[in-house]
Amino acid sequence: MSTRRRAGGGRAARMKARQDNTVSTPPFITRKISPFEVLDEEAISIIENNADTILEEIGIEFRDDPEALDVLKQAGCTVEGELVRFPRGMCRKIISENAPSQFTQCARNPEKNVVIGGKNTVFVPGYGSPFVRDLDNGRRYATLEDFKNFVKLAYMTPYLHHSGGTICEPVDVPVNKRHLDMVYTHMRYSDKPFMGSVTHPSRAEDTIAMCNILFGEEFVQQNTVTVNLINANSPMTFDDTMLGAAKVYARNNQACVVSPFILAGAMSPVTVAGTLSQILAEVLAGVTFIQLYAPGAPCVFGTFASSISMQSGAPTFGSPEPALVLYGAAQLARRLGLPFRSGGALPASKISDAQAAYETANTLQPTLLAGVNFALHSAGWLEGGLTMGYEKFVMDIDQLGMLQKFAQGVDLSENGQALDAIREVGPGKHFLGCEHTQKNFETAFYRSSIADNNSFEQWHEEGELDATQRANQLYKTMLSEYQMPELDPAIDEALLAYVKQRKSEFPDGSE
Repeated sequence: MSTRRRAGGGRAARMKARQDNTVSTPPFITRKISPFEVLDEEAISIIENNADTILEEIGIEFRDDPEALDVLKQAGCTVEGELVRFPRGMCRKIISENAPSQFTQCARNPEKNVVIGGKNTVFVPGYGSPFVRDLDNGRRYATLEDFKNFVKLAYMTPYLHHSGGTICEPVDVPVNKRHLDMVYTHMRYSDKPFMGSVTHPSRAEDTIAMCNILFGEEFVQQNTVTVNLINANSPMTFDDTMLGAAKVYARNNQACVVSPFILAGAMSPVTVAGTLSQILAEVLAGVTFIQLYAPGAPCVFGTFASSISMQSGAPTFGSPEPALVLYGAAQLARRLGLPFRSGGALPASKISDAQAAYETANTLQPTLLAGVNFALHSAGWLEGGLTMGYEKFVMDIDQLGMLQKFAQGVDLSENGQALDAIREVGPGKHFLGCEHTQKNFETAFYRSSIADNNSFEQWHEEGELDATQRANQLYKTMLSEYQMPELDPAIDEALLAYVKQRKSEFPDGSE
């Protein structure tokens, strides 16, 4: 046993050294590889035409929001009750004239600002899980302490560029008050960019008020400091909750990710082309409304698209069809001139097993190759999003580091060409001891913090740990070494006072 403990300590030291080796990693990825595309010009034209047909003939519902209906009617849409039909070509024209093609989201630490759009990719943690899981305690309801832990883990890794939003639902706090604790946690325990609350317009207002305290009201009005997830209630519907939150953020110059939530076969057609046409129509309608309501407000073309089992109806992940939807939607977003949100590390598996690994790889790799700009759900997801896994979180971070390395493309500098090494070694020898290898050995290849590449004998001596067990050790080490970023005490005091005041203004509730 003592041998294994000593070996485990050595492994922890090696893992820490690998983490320390990533300090200079940039605050977001600028891809040096071209996006992979699956649609030719004819296919794109067909889908765009079909989306315009959906908007013109079938229409989109804007429910329980008379103001939104009035804005759209005044712009020339046909409004019948809550159903809105858009003149052909209207949406694309309004978006192209008003919506920015990329924008900067400011963090409280300016060195961690992210640029969303263009050739950039921002990896963001998972979102919305009511449960958490780890090897020690199994699956259980998430708490505020769990939420804080995941914010800390996201803060500590250079491979997540963003603090995220509702990484998990802290169910030990009343639902009508927990948004205050979550926003404060992002602001206090991290200095990376974060997402705001969208579950009620008043909670979006609270987010803006807290941003005003953190950044200053004038700065907030002139800069984007929060990105916010506005889901379409697919098929072809926007509800008053999402519209209300979108209006709060848009009129305060904050970014909205207009994102159809699709389980193909249930919430869209079973075909890739049909799903893409519906996604495009929903995004066009949502972004058009925002640009009419607050011209120039930052918007992101979003989609979450999965398939379902036609036998059970359960969501499935890592399969070919959602990957094709992802690639196609990315092309449509580029044509529209909007940043694109999709992808992530998406398994249906309940635990961090082989199924989780395969399904995660089959969504993460298309995320990078398609050219996703804002990659929500990039770490931690299990069980189709119902569970946020501690071990899965750090295992996914490791994969994100690999993708970041891959996105750098091929180094064709003098050092990258390595002709001096080839001259020094010559035929029939090896490169291990040459000067070029010695100069580059620390950064030459990505070094996983999770994978074990040692001999069987060394693996045996270190306790025969599998990847999940190694990840269990790693996340605990990270949390034990966490150090809170500095924040002006006066700002912290003002934030806490705001949270306390707002919580006192209404009783605990479930809505």
